[in-house]
Amino acid sequence: MKKFMFLHFGFEKPTPEIMEAWGAWFKSISDKQVDQGGFSGGREVSKSGTKDLPWNMESITGYNIIEAESLDAAEKLAQSNPFIASIRIYEVRSK
Repeated sequence: MKKFMFLHFGFEKPTPEIMEAWGAWFKSISDKQVDQGGFSGGREVSKSGTKDLPWNMESITGYNIIEAESLDAAEKLAQSNPFIASIRIYEVRSK
């Protein structure tokens, strides 16, 4: 099995319906999930300096690491997510 990271983008104050949908989604992937977490703000560091990152629809608001056979299989799992804005999927390579 390969590992994939889902990066969740976008933030809106969740309604009870959204929270229920998220709970159902997490339950549906529980046998494939390796890790999950969220973020509460951050900073971007570059050669030109440091800036605080905004908390909006373009923010990374959470992640999941899941196991799947392929990128296509991971995408299929992501498509069932009640995402706020979008999800980006990356294959995780480790030693």
